Amino acid sequence: MDAAERSGPHSWTVSASRPSHRPAGAVPAPASVPTGGLPDRLWSRGFLLFLIARAVAMLGDAMLPIALSAGLLAHGMGAGHIGLAMASFTVCFAGFVVFGGVFSDRFDARALMIGSDLVRVCTQSLVAVFFLTGHVVLWQICVIGAVNGVAAGLFQPGVARIVPRVARDVQGANGAVRTVESLAMLAGPALAGTMVAVSSAGGVFVVHAATYALSALCLVLLRLPPTVRTAGAGGGAAGPDSRRGSYRADLAEGWREFRSRTWMWGVIVLWMVMMITVTGPLVPLTATEIISDHGERTYGLINSALGAGTAVGGLLAMRIRPHRPLRAGSLALLGYCFFPAAVGAHLPPAAIAAGTVVSGAAIGFWGVMWATSVQTQVPEEVRGRVHAYEVAGSLSMLPVGQALAGPAAGLFGARSVLLAGAVAALLVSVALLSVPAIRNLRRAGT
Repeated sequence: MDAAERSGPHSWTVSASRPSHRPAGAVPAPASVPTGGLPDRLWSRGFLLFLIARAVAMLGDAMLPIALSAGLLAHGMGAGHIGLAMASFTVCFAGFVVFGGVFSDRFDARALMIGSDLVRVCTQSLVAVFFLTGHVVLWQICVIGAVNGVAAGLFQPGVARIVPRVARDVQGANGAVRTVESLAMLAGPALAGTMVAVSSAGGVFVVHAATYALSALCLVLLRLPPTVRTAGAGGGAAGPDSRRGSYRADLAEGWREFRSRTWMWGVIVLWMVMMITVTGPLVPLTATEIISDHGERTYGLINSALGAGTAVGGLLAMRIRPHRPLRAGSLALLGYCFFPAAVGAHLPPAAIAAGTVVSGAAIGFWGVMWATSVQTQVPEEVRGRVHAYEVAGSLSMLPVGQALAGPAAGLFGARSVLLAGAVAALLVSVALLSVPAIRNLRRAGT
Protein backbone atom coordinates (compact mmCIF):
# COMPACT_ATOMS: atom_id res chain seq x y z
CA MET A 1 0.00 0.00 0.00
CA ASP A 2 0.10 1.44 -1.59
CA ALA A 3 1.07 1.85 -0.43
CA ALA A 4 0.76 7.15 0.79
CA GLU A 5 -0.53 9.57 -0.95
CA ARG A 6 -4.19 15.24 -0.60
CA SER A 7 -11.01 28.03 0.94
CA GLY A 8 -12.97 30.49 1.09
CA PRO A 9 -16.71 30.73 1.63
CA HIS A 10 -17.61 27.26 0.24
CA SER A 11 -19.00 24.64 2.63
CA TRP A 12 -19.58 20.93 2.47
CA THR A 13 -23.07 20.14 1.24
CA VAL A 14 -23.78 17.25 3.59
CA SER A 15 -22.32 15.64 6.69
CA ALA A 16 -22.29 11.87 6.51
CA SER A 17 -22.30 11.68 10.29
CA ARG A 18 -25.81 13.15 10.34
CA PRO A 19 -27.80 11.00 7.92
CA SER A 20 -31.10 11.18 9.77
CA HIS A 21 -32.21 14.30 7.89
CA ARG A 22 -32.03 12.62 4.47
CA PRO A 23 -35.11 11.03 2.98
CA ALA A 24 -35.12 7.26 3.13
CA GLY A 25 -33.14 5.78 0.27
CA ALA A 26 -31.62 9.08 -0.75
CA VAL A 27 -28.04 9.06 -1.98
CA PRO A 28 -25.80 11.48 -0.06
CA ALA A 29 -24.68 14.44 -2.10
CA PRO A 30 -20.95 14.57 -2.64
CA ALA A 31 -19.10 17.15 -0.64
CA SER A 32 -18.25 20.30 -2.53
CA VAL A 33 -14.56 21.09 -2.76
CA PRO A 34 -13.54 24.42 -1.21
CA THR A 35 -11.55 26.28 -3.84
CA GLY A 36 -11.62 29.90 -2.76
CA GLY A 37 -8.21 31.53 -2.94
CA LEU A 38 -6.70 28.78 -5.11
CA PRO A 39 -5.25 29.59 -8.54
CA ASP A 40 -7.06 28.21 -11.60
CA ARG A 41 -3.94 26.55 -12.94
CA LEU A 42 -2.72 23.25 -11.52
CA TRP A 43 0.99 24.09 -11.57
CA SER A 44 0.83 26.86 -8.99
CA ARG A 45 3.67 27.71 -6.63
CA GLY A 46 1.95 25.99 -3.72
CA PHE A 47 1.29 22.78 -5.60
CA LEU A 48 4.81 22.69 -7.04
CA LEU A 49 6.30 23.03 -3.55
CA PHE A 50 4.10 20.20 -2.29
CA LEU A 51 4.96 18.07 -5.33
CA ILE A 52 8.69 18.58 -4.83
CA ALA A 53 8.32 17.68 -1.16
CA ARG A 54 6.55 14.42 -2.03
CA ALA A 55 8.99 13.56 -4.85
CA VAL A 56 12.20 14.01 -2.85
CA ALA A 57 10.80 12.23 0.22
CA MET A 58 9.66 9.29 -1.91
CA LEU A 59 13.06 9.16 -3.61
CA GLY A 60 14.70 8.81 -0.22
CA ASP A 61 12.19 6.19 0.92
CA ALA A 62 12.82 4.20 -2.25
CA MET A 63 16.54 4.20 -1.48
CA LEU A 64 16.04 2.98 2.09
CA PRO A 65 15.44 -0.78 1.55
CA ILE A 66 18.56 -1.10 -0.59
CA ALA A 67 20.75 0.81 1.84
CA LEU A 68 19.40 -0.96 4.92
CA SER A 69 19.69 -4.42 3.40
CA ALA A 70 23.20 -3.83 2.04
CA GLY A 71 24.36 -2.22 5.28
CA LEU A 72 23.08 -4.95 7.58
CA LEU A 73 24.39 -7.71 5.32
CA ALA A 74 27.80 -6.04 5.31
CA HIS A 75 27.79 -6.22 9.13
CA GLY A 76 27.13 -9.95 9.19
CA MET A 77 23.36 -9.89 9.61
CA GLY A 78 20.86 -11.87 7.54
CA ALA A 79 17.37 -11.73 6.05
CA GLY A 80 15.71 -12.20 9.44
CA HIS A 81 17.50 -9.16 10.86
CA ILE A 82 16.54 -7.08 7.82
CA GLY A 83 12.93 -8.17 8.25
CA LEU A 84 12.93 -7.14 11.91
CA ALA A 85 14.37 -3.73 11.08
CA MET A 86 11.72 -3.12 8.41
CA ALA A 87 8.91 -4.54 10.54
CA SER A 88 9.73 -2.10 13.35
CA PHE A 89 8.75 0.72 11.00
CA THR A 90 5.64 -0.92 9.56
CA VAL A 91 4.15 -1.96 12.90
CA CYS A 92 4.61 1.48 14.46
CA PHE A 93 3.30 3.26 11.39
CA ALA A 94 0.16 1.13 11.20
CA GLY A 95 -0.35 1.39 14.96
CA PHE A 96 0.08 5.17 15.16
CA VAL A 97 -1.48 6.50 11.94
CA VAL A 98 -4.99 6.63 13.44
CA PHE A 99 -3.73 8.82 16.31
CA GLY A 100 -1.85 10.87 13.72
CA GLY A 101 -5.20 11.48 12.05
CA VAL A 102 -6.56 12.98 15.29
CA PHE A 103 -3.55 15.28 15.64
CA SER A 104 -3.81 16.27 11.99
CA ASP A 105 -7.45 17.32 12.40
CA ARG A 106 -6.85 19.08 15.75
CA PHE A 107 -3.73 21.02 14.86
CA ASP A 108 -1.93 22.50 11.87
CA ALA A 109 -1.38 19.52 9.56
CA ARG A 110 1.44 21.28 7.68
CA ALA A 111 3.32 22.01 10.91
CA LEU A 112 2.97 18.39 11.99
CA MET A 113 4.32 17.23 8.62
CA ILE A 114 7.28 19.58 8.95
CA GLY A 115 7.98 18.30 12.45
CA SER A 116 7.76 14.70 11.23
CA ASP A 117 10.27 15.41 8.47
CA LEU A 118 12.68 17.08 10.90
CA VAL A 119 12.48 14.12 13.28
CA ARG A 120 13.44 11.84 10.41
CA VAL A 121 16.30 14.13 9.42
CA CYS A 122 17.72 13.47 12.89
CA THR A 123 17.04 9.73 12.95
CA GLN A 124 18.46 9.05 9.50
CA SER A 125 21.50 11.20 10.25
CA LEU A 126 22.06 9.06 13.35
CA VAL A 127 21.77 5.87 11.29
CA ALA A 128 24.27 7.32 8.82
CA VAL A 129 26.72 7.88 11.71
CA PHE A 130 26.22 4.28 12.86
CA PHE A 131 27.00 2.85 9.44
CA LEU A 132 29.85 5.25 8.66
CA THR A 133 31.58 4.47 11.97
CA GLY A 134 30.84 0.74 11.84
CA HIS A 135 28.85 0.82 15.10
CA VAL A 136 25.72 -1.04 13.95
CA VAL A 137 23.54 -2.71 16.60
CA LEU A 138 20.25 -4.26 15.53
CA TRP A 139 18.15 -3.06 18.47
CA GLN A 140 19.24 0.51 17.86
CA ILE A 141 18.30 0.25 14.20
CA CYS A 142 14.89 -1.18 15.20
CA VAL A 143 14.26 1.61 17.72
CA ILE A 144 15.04 4.19 15.05
CA GLY A 145 12.73 2.35 12.66
CA ALA A 146 9.99 2.53 15.28
CA VAL A 147 10.51 6.28 15.73
CA ASN A 148 10.37 6.72 11.96
CA GLY A 149 7.13 4.72 11.87
CA VAL A 150 5.54 7.01 14.46
CA ALA A 151 6.76 10.07 12.52
CA ALA A 152 5.35 8.68 9.29
CA GLY A 153 2.05 8.01 11.05
CA LEU A 154 1.98 11.66 12.08
CA PHE A 155 2.87 12.80 8.55
CA GLN A 156 0.56 10.67 6.39
CA PRO A 157 -2.89 12.01 7.39
CA GLY A 158 -1.75 15.51 6.47
CA VAL A 159 -1.26 14.49 2.84
CA ALA A 160 -5.02 13.97 2.41
CA ARG A 161 -5.68 17.39 3.92
CA ILE A 162 -3.05 19.35 1.98
CA VAL A 163 -3.83 18.30 -1.62
CA PRO A 164 -7.30 19.93 -1.83
CA ARG A 165 -5.82 23.09 -0.32
CA VAL A 166 -3.07 23.54 -2.92
CA ALA A 167 -4.99 22.69 -6.10
CA ARG A 168 -8.50 23.27 -7.46
CA ASP A 169 -8.05 20.23 -9.70
CA VAL A 170 -7.76 17.58 -6.99
CA GLN A 171 -7.77 14.65 -9.42
CA GLY A 172 -5.13 16.25 -11.62
CA ALA A 173 -3.04 16.98 -8.53
CA ASN A 174 -3.30 13.39 -7.33
CA GLY A 175 -2.38 12.15 -10.81
CA ALA A 176 0.72 14.34 -10.83
CA VAL A 177 1.68 13.24 -7.31
CA ARG A 178 1.23 9.57 -8.20
CA THR A 179 3.34 10.03 -11.34
CA VAL A 180 6.29 11.72 -9.66
CA GLU A 181 6.17 9.28 -6.75
CA SER A 182 6.28 6.39 -9.21
CA LEU A 183 9.25 7.91 -11.03
CA ALA A 184 10.99 8.41 -7.68
CA MET A 185 10.33 4.78 -6.77
CA LEU A 186 11.79 3.87 -10.15
CA ALA A 187 14.97 5.91 -9.69
CA GLY A 188 15.54 5.38 -5.97
CA PRO A 189 16.72 1.75 -5.91
CA ALA A 190 19.08 2.28 -8.85
CA LEU A 191 20.56 5.39 -7.25
CA ALA A 192 20.96 3.63 -3.88
CA GLY A 193 22.59 0.61 -5.48
CA THR A 194 25.10 2.83 -7.30
CA MET A 195 25.90 4.78 -4.13
CA VAL A 196 26.40 1.62 -2.08
CA ALA A 197 28.76 0.30 -4.77
CA VAL A 198 30.89 3.45 -5.01
CA SER A 199 30.56 4.65 -1.42
CA SER A 200 28.74 2.85 1.40
CA ALA A 201 25.33 2.35 2.95
CA GLY A 202 26.11 5.19 5.33
CA GLY A 203 26.39 7.60 2.42
CA VAL A 204 22.91 6.61 1.26
CA PHE A 205 21.52 7.42 4.70
CA VAL A 206 23.14 10.86 4.52
CA VAL A 207 21.26 11.47 1.27
CA HIS A 208 18.08 10.03 2.80
CA ALA A 209 18.28 12.52 5.67
CA ALA A 210 18.83 15.32 3.15
CA THR A 211 15.65 14.37 1.26
CA TYR A 212 13.61 14.84 4.44
CA ALA A 213 15.32 18.19 5.05
CA LEU A 214 14.40 19.35 1.54
CA SER A 215 10.83 18.11 2.02
CA ALA A 216 10.57 20.07 5.28
CA LEU A 217 11.95 23.19 3.57
CA CYS A 218 9.34 22.98 0.79
CA LEU A 219 6.57 22.61 3.37
CA VAL A 220 7.91 25.58 5.35
CA LEU A 221 7.73 27.71 2.19
CA LEU A 222 4.21 26.45 1.43
CA ARG A 223 1.42 28.95 2.14
CA LEU A 224 -2.09 27.51 2.48
CA PRO A 225 -5.48 29.23 2.25
CA PRO A 226 -7.54 29.21 5.47
CA THR A 227 -9.75 26.23 6.20
CA VAL A 228 -13.51 26.45 6.58
CA ARG A 229 -15.44 24.43 9.14
CA THR A 230 -18.57 22.50 8.16
CA ALA A 231 -21.90 23.26 9.72
CA GLY A 232 -22.55 19.51 9.88
CA ALA A 233 -19.49 18.87 11.95
CA GLY A 234 -19.87 21.49 14.57
CA GLY A 235 -20.66 24.64 12.60
CA GLY A 236 -18.99 27.98 12.61
CA ALA A 237 -15.91 29.14 10.79
CA ALA A 238 -13.30 28.12 13.31
CA GLY A 239 -10.46 25.92 12.16
CA PRO A 240 -9.81 22.39 13.39
CA ASP A 241 -7.57 23.55 16.19
CA SER A 242 -10.59 25.11 17.89
CA ARG A 243 -11.93 21.68 18.76
CA ARG A 244 -12.26 21.02 22.50
CA GLY A 245 -13.39 17.39 22.60
CA SER A 246 -11.23 14.65 24.07
CA TYR A 247 -8.89 12.60 21.94
CA ARG A 248 -11.11 9.58 22.53
CA ALA A 249 -14.12 11.55 21.29
CA ASP A 250 -12.17 12.62 18.21
CA LEU A 251 -11.21 9.02 17.48
CA ALA A 252 -14.84 7.98 17.90
CA GLU A 253 -16.04 10.75 15.60
CA GLY A 254 -13.51 9.74 12.96
CA TRP A 255 -14.69 6.14 13.20
CA ARG A 256 -18.35 7.22 12.83
CA GLU A 257 -17.46 9.26 9.76
CA PHE A 258 -15.55 6.31 8.32
CA ARG A 259 -18.22 3.68 8.90
CA SER A 260 -21.06 5.97 7.75
CA ARG A 261 -19.66 5.81 4.21
CA THR A 262 -20.49 2.42 2.74
CA TRP A 263 -18.35 3.10 -0.31
CA MET A 264 -15.31 3.67 1.92
CA TRP A 265 -15.50 0.77 4.35
CA GLY A 266 -16.67 -1.50 1.54
CA VAL A 267 -13.49 -0.75 -0.40
CA ILE A 268 -11.31 -1.26 2.70
CA VAL A 269 -12.87 -4.66 3.50
CA LEU A 270 -12.27 -5.84 -0.06
CA TRP A 271 -8.78 -4.32 0.02
CA MET A 272 -7.96 -6.44 3.05
CA VAL A 273 -8.79 -9.49 0.95
CA MET A 274 -6.52 -8.13 -1.78
CA MET A 275 -3.67 -7.67 0.72
CA ILE A 276 -3.91 -11.27 1.94
CA THR A 277 -4.35 -12.98 -1.41
CA VAL A 278 -2.48 -10.80 -3.91
CA THR A 279 -0.34 -7.91 -2.69
CA GLY A 280 1.12 -9.61 0.39
CA PRO A 281 2.44 -12.70 -1.43
CA LEU A 282 3.36 -10.78 -4.60
CA VAL A 283 6.79 -9.41 -3.67
CA PRO A 284 8.34 -12.46 -1.95
CA LEU A 285 6.98 -14.99 -4.47
CA THR A 286 7.68 -13.01 -7.65
CA ALA A 287 11.19 -12.26 -6.36
CA THR A 288 11.82 -15.95 -5.71
CA GLU A 289 10.49 -17.08 -9.07
CA ILE A 290 12.02 -14.40 -11.26
CA ILE A 291 15.46 -14.38 -9.62
CA SER A 292 15.73 -18.17 -9.62
CA ASP A 293 14.67 -18.43 -13.28
CA HIS A 294 16.08 -15.27 -14.85
CA GLY A 295 18.48 -13.61 -12.42
CA GLU A 296 18.58 -10.48 -10.29
CA ARG A 297 19.06 -8.11 -13.22
CA THR A 298 15.81 -9.26 -14.81
CA TYR A 299 14.02 -8.87 -11.50
CA GLY A 300 15.29 -5.30 -11.25
CA LEU A 301 14.11 -4.52 -14.77
CA ILE A 302 10.66 -5.96 -14.06
CA ASN A 303 10.40 -3.83 -10.91
CA SER A 304 11.29 -0.85 -13.07
CA ALA A 305 8.48 -1.84 -15.42
CA LEU A 306 6.09 -1.81 -12.47
CA GLY A 307 7.16 1.73 -11.56
CA ALA A 308 6.86 2.86 -15.17
CA GLY A 309 3.38 1.37 -15.42
CA THR A 310 2.29 3.13 -12.22
CA ALA A 311 3.52 6.43 -13.65
CA VAL A 312 1.49 5.76 -16.81
CA GLY A 313 -1.57 5.14 -14.65
CA GLY A 314 -1.03 8.47 -12.91
CA LEU A 315 -0.70 10.29 -16.24
CA LEU A 316 -3.89 8.67 -17.56
CA ALA A 317 -5.72 9.72 -14.40
CA MET A 318 -4.75 13.33 -15.09
CA ARG A 319 -6.56 13.13 -18.45
CA ILE A 320 -9.54 10.83 -17.85
CA ARG A 321 -12.26 12.41 -15.69
CA PRO A 322 -15.01 9.84 -15.06
CA HIS A 323 -18.26 10.94 -13.38
CA ARG A 324 -18.09 7.80 -11.23
CA PRO A 325 -14.40 7.56 -10.28
CA LEU A 326 -14.51 4.35 -8.24
CA ARG A 327 -16.37 2.55 -11.02
CA ALA A 328 -13.66 3.59 -13.48
CA GLY A 329 -10.96 2.70 -10.98
CA SER A 330 -12.47 -0.74 -10.32
CA LEU A 331 -12.63 -1.45 -14.05
CA ALA A 332 -8.99 -0.43 -14.40
CA LEU A 333 -8.10 -2.60 -11.41
CA LEU A 334 -9.02 -5.68 -13.45
CA GLY A 335 -5.59 -5.24 -15.03
CA TYR A 336 -3.81 -5.77 -11.71
CA CYS A 337 -4.02 -9.53 -12.25
CA PHE A 338 -1.51 -9.53 -15.13
CA PHE A 339 1.66 -9.36 -13.03
CA PRO A 340 0.97 -12.37 -10.76
CA ALA A 341 -0.60 -14.25 -13.68
CA ALA A 342 2.42 -13.74 -15.94
CA VAL A 343 4.88 -14.94 -13.28
CA GLY A 344 2.62 -17.79 -12.19
CA ALA A 345 2.23 -18.95 -15.79
CA HIS A 346 6.04 -18.98 -16.18
CA LEU A 347 6.00 -16.62 -19.17
CA PRO A 348 9.24 -15.28 -20.69
CA PRO A 349 10.70 -12.09 -19.19
CA ALA A 350 9.40 -9.81 -21.96
CA ALA A 351 5.84 -11.02 -21.40
CA ILE A 352 6.20 -10.66 -17.62
CA ALA A 353 7.45 -7.09 -18.09
CA ALA A 354 4.49 -6.27 -20.33
CA GLY A 355 2.06 -7.71 -17.80
CA THR A 356 3.81 -5.78 -15.04
CA VAL A 357 3.36 -2.48 -16.91
CA VAL A 358 -0.37 -3.19 -17.23
CA SER A 359 -0.61 -4.04 -13.52
CA GLY A 360 1.27 -0.89 -12.57
CA ALA A 361 -0.98 1.27 -14.74
CA ALA A 362 -4.04 -0.37 -13.18
CA ILE A 363 -2.95 0.24 -9.60
CA GLY A 364 -1.75 3.75 -10.44
CA PHE A 365 -5.07 4.77 -12.00
CA TRP A 366 -7.06 3.20 -9.15
CA GLY A 367 -4.90 4.98 -6.58
CA VAL A 368 -5.68 8.40 -8.04
CA MET A 369 -9.43 7.67 -8.24
CA TRP A 370 -9.43 6.50 -4.62
CA ALA A 371 -7.33 9.36 -3.21
CA THR A 372 -9.44 11.93 -5.07
CA SER A 373 -12.66 10.40 -3.76
CA VAL A 374 -11.43 10.48 -0.16
CA GLN A 375 -10.14 14.04 -0.44
CA THR A 376 -13.26 15.47 -2.08
CA GLN A 377 -16.03 13.47 -0.38
CA VAL A 378 -14.87 13.81 3.24
CA PRO A 379 -15.17 17.13 5.13
CA GLU A 380 -11.94 18.95 5.81
CA GLU A 381 -12.22 18.89 9.60
CA VAL A 382 -12.42 15.07 9.82
CA ARG A 383 -10.45 14.15 6.70
CA GLY A 384 -7.22 13.38 8.54
CA ARG A 385 -8.91 10.85 10.84
CA VAL A 386 -10.97 9.23 8.08
CA HIS A 387 -7.88 8.94 5.89
CA ALA A 388 -5.96 7.46 8.81
CA TYR A 389 -8.62 4.80 9.36
CA GLU A 390 -8.60 3.78 5.71
CA VAL A 391 -4.79 3.66 5.62
CA ALA A 392 -4.67 1.54 8.78
CA GLY A 393 -7.34 -0.79 7.40
CA SER A 394 -5.55 -1.12 4.08
CA LEU A 395 -2.24 -1.98 5.72
CA SER A 396 -3.52 -4.26 8.47
CA MET A 397 -3.68 -7.40 6.34
CA LEU A 398 -0.46 -6.84 4.38
CA PRO A 399 1.79 -8.55 6.98
CA VAL A 400 -0.67 -11.44 7.10
CA GLY A 401 -0.37 -11.95 3.35
CA GLN A 402 3.41 -11.69 3.54
CA ALA A 403 3.58 -14.19 6.42
CA LEU A 404 1.29 -16.70 4.67
CA ALA A 405 3.13 -16.50 1.34
CA GLY A 406 5.91 -18.91 2.33
CA PRO A 407 3.75 -21.62 3.92
CA ALA A 408 1.24 -21.42 1.05
CA ALA A 409 4.02 -21.73 -1.52
CA GLY A 410 5.39 -24.72 0.38
CA LEU A 411 2.02 -26.46 0.26
CA PHE A 412 0.83 -25.56 -3.23
CA GLY A 413 3.86 -24.17 -5.05
CA ALA A 414 4.70 -20.51 -5.63
CA ARG A 415 3.30 -20.45 -9.15
CA SER A 416 -0.03 -21.87 -8.04
CA VAL A 417 -0.30 -19.27 -5.28
CA LEU A 418 0.46 -16.49 -7.78
CA LEU A 419 -2.15 -17.78 -10.23
CA ALA A 420 -4.67 -17.98 -7.38
CA GLY A 421 -3.75 -14.40 -6.52
CA ALA A 422 -4.44 -13.31 -10.10
CA VAL A 423 -7.90 -14.87 -9.88
CA ALA A 424 -8.44 -13.18 -6.50
CA ALA A 425 -7.50 -9.80 -8.02
CA LEU A 426 -10.19 -10.27 -10.67
CA LEU A 427 -12.75 -11.32 -8.06
CA VAL A 428 -11.99 -8.32 -5.85
CA SER A 429 -12.40 -5.98 -8.83
CA VAL A 430 -15.74 -7.59 -9.70
CA ALA A 431 -16.81 -7.36 -6.05
CA LEU A 432 -15.99 -3.64 -6.02
CA LEU A 433 -18.19 -3.16 -9.08
CA SER A 434 -21.00 -5.17 -7.50
CA VAL A 435 -21.43 -2.80 -4.53
CA PRO A 436 -23.85 0.00 -5.54
CA ALA A 437 -22.37 2.51 -3.08
CA ILE A 438 -18.93 2.03 -4.69
CA ARG A 439 -19.79 1.89 -8.37
CA ASN A 440 -22.37 4.71 -8.18
CA LEU A 441 -20.31 7.20 -6.16
CA ARG A 442 -20.30 10.36 -8.24
CA ARG A 443 -17.42 12.76 -8.59
CA ALA A 444 -17.74 15.72 -6.22
CA GLY A 445 -19.61 18.61 -7.81
CA THR A 446 -21.44 16.50 -10.47
